[in-house]
Amino acid sequence: MRIPAIPAPRVSAVIFVLVALAICPSPKGSAQSQTRRVVFDGVKSEQKWTLKELNPEWPSDWSGWNYLVLEMKTSTPQRFSVRLYTASGPRRIMLQPFGQNVWLRASVPLRYFKGKDQSGFDLASTNNRRTDSFWMSIWGPFGDLKNIESLGFTMEYPIAKPTLEIRSMQLAKEDPGSDFLEGKPVLDEFGQWARADWPRKIRNREQLEQEMAAEEKTLKPGDFDYCEYGGYKSSQAKATGFFRVERIDGKWWFVDPHGHLFLSTGSNGVGGRGGAASQAANPAASRLVRRLDAWGFNTGSEGMSKPYTAYVNAPRGQNTFLGVADVYSGEFARGVDETAARQCAPRKDDPLLLGYFIGNEPPWGDRESEVVDMILAGPATATQGKLKEFLAKGDTPNRRKEFVVGAFEKQLELVGAAIRKYDPHHLNLGIRFGGTPRENVLRCARVFDVCSINVYEYEPTKQIERTSRITGRPVLIGEFHFGVPENGLGAGLVQTRDQAERAKGYRYYVEQAAALPAFLGAHWFTWRDEPVLGRMDGENYNIGFVDSTDRPYPELVEAARAAHRRLRDVHSGKAAPFSGRPQASSAGTPSSPWTD
Repeated sequence: MRIPAIPAPRVSAVIFVLVALAICPSPKGSAQSQTRRVVFDGVKSEQKWTLKELNPEWPSDWSGWNYLVLEMKTSTPQRFSVRLYTASGPRRIMLQPFGQNVWLRASVPLRYFKGKDQSGFDLASTNNRRTDSFWMSIWGPFGDLKNIESLGFTMEYPIAKPTLEIRSMQLAKEDPGSDFLEGKPVLDEFGQWARADWPRKIRNREQLEQEMAAEEKTLKPGDFDYCEYGGYKSSQAKATGFFRVERIDGKWWFVDPHGHLFLSTGSNGVGGRGGAASQAANPAASRLVRRLDAWGFNTGSEGMSKPYTAYVNAPRGQNTFLGVADVYSGEFARGVDETAARQCAPRKDDPLLLGYFIGNEPPWGDRESEVVDMILAGPATATQGKLKEFLAKGDTPNRRKEFVVGAFEKQLELVGAAIRKYDPHHLNLGIRFGGTPRENVLRCARVFDVCSINVYEYEPTKQIERTSRITGRPVLIGEFHFGVPENGLGAGLVQTRDQAERAKGYRYYVEQAAALPAFLGAHWFTWRDEPVLGRMDGENYNIGFVDSTDRPYPELVEAARAAHRRLRDVHSGKAAPFSGRPQASSAGTPSSPWTD
């Protein structure tokens, strides 16, 4: 969620068709005057209406209203932006409808055009907001809702000329609720979107069983030169009985317990909820391990007899603001110690453990002044006392940033020391940074053994090089993915045109990264497609190696196999990385997915 500032691309034409001319004014004149149909095409398509075109009686000052209520239908699950253009600049929300081809009501809170709220503890929980028919990404730009001049709907890199129909727009003070207005139930028995068809769609249980049986015949261990710990068995360095990192001939590597060089390939969510079950007790878990072996993934989850990573999360507590906890309190220190004792001590002698992540995507970057205000307005705490003493010597934006970064460093110090206390053998894999952290924030990562970053781009090379240069540490990609807007699912944070291009995206990303000296591995997010009606924060992305019925995407699987076979040679400099950059749509690919 990862929101670098990238210039917008050129604006392409959008086709606009009036479908009906029926005038349906609501009380107080807050409804639009006609049903409208937009066809998105090109690189950046936008349909924009002035308020007078929508309804001459609409006010230009929306400060007294709380919701923009749309009745709409889309032909695609692809995201689009809703923009309010004001005399002082645009305001924006990214809208992601659940599914396609049904009329739904979307009640959009206007407060999210004004600014982010102050809940959440990582980038996803601060930026995403869920309803029963759609979800939103709250990325801005933000501002007041006075002097509104026009309303726009924008789609970046649309695929196959998708359409958006809007039959009603209203302003409301009370939330009428968001829901599907037809077509219920919208899911079938397999968790698939019921109101669309596609070639891979499962029609009945017999079809599913036949496809799963056919896949079973392909699940044979691949030739990746892996030893029992996933390292390259034909390589040798010093063996210590645990995973470690070493720079050899200018290249960083994990070194496995037997002393074999190791590059970590894995997927978030591979163990499912609650971790992996034993293979003997769960045939599905047995299939999962055989898939990892056949596809060249050498990093799994705990309980799989494969290398794995673990989390040690600092206690949040009730006095945590945008992920910044009461780090100067004795209670926080005790909580960190208790957490490490509970999570690290039982694992300290496990040779399969790579190491510990200690957090995910801190969301307070560029919001430090908000965090300071939240701490000051909150209950009396040790951190509040420290903050008041600090600001007494000067209260400036830079000093506020300095205080929050100092609190972050204190948290890293406490968590790192607790891990070492209860487990001296395993690596500190650090915070999985998201977005583009400022240099002073990244410098805090010098205390880690490995700096982990989540990079949602078409290639991560600039971020890896920058991170390694600033921290001096090797780099592990904690999250990345590519998705396609199809099957009732959204495209994910980085879009490709189709499944073939998604497969190219995997090879291009992983091999371009592997060519860099600081690279230690990359973990895909996530193993299974997200639910059609969204996870807890609304995300409903087509980003799995397997779909909702547990069937693999064959193009992506073959690309992973190919990349994993070449990874050692690419990292060693013996082979050039794959150079086929994926396409986002027929209009091409932006330099970054964050083009809007």
